[in-house]
Amino acid sequence: MNPYIVNPDFNGEGLHIGIVRARFNEEIGTAQLEACVAELVALGVDARDITVLSIPGALEAGLILAQMAETGEFDALVALGAVIRGETYHFEIVSNESAAAISRVSLEMGMPIANGILTTENDEQAQVRAAEKGRDCARAAVEMANLMALLEPDFDEEDEFEEEEDFDNDDE
Repeated sequence: MNPYIVNPDFNGEGLHIGIVRARFNEEIGTAQLEACVAELVALGVDARDITVLSIPGALEAGLILAQMAETGEFDALVALGAVIRGETYHFEIVSNESAAAISRVSLEMGMPIANGILTTENDEQAQVRAAEKGRDCARAAVEMANLMALLEPDFDEEDEFEEEEDFDNDDE
């Protein structure tokens, strides 16, 4: 017996991708965004089908991602930004809450969201990881959008209409 194996599909043709980029730690977010968009285009996503929204910081990502998901315009979303450890507890709060919000939106809305909000100890770590994280998020968004499309149930309105008619006829 051989299992049916679904291989990753990185073909971005026809996909609509939304990106939120936090402006806090601007240099890191910009590097992530450039790498992410370049990778999306390399995967076949038309640049005109990529929407980028700028937000103040990582804590605002969840709200805007939820609004974007609710539009039904996107096949996948990407969150970009960086939370860099400082001398206060604020790092833990922002890191934990932004990640939790992104996961919650993804699950509640049934929308793939690639979380590219870096959490690092210092600026140097963030700079080293920024471009690769942007590319990783692009690949994850395309792969997950294609997987979600593959798993969507086949739905035919005519089939439902016929079933309703059959149900109504049973009552006579």
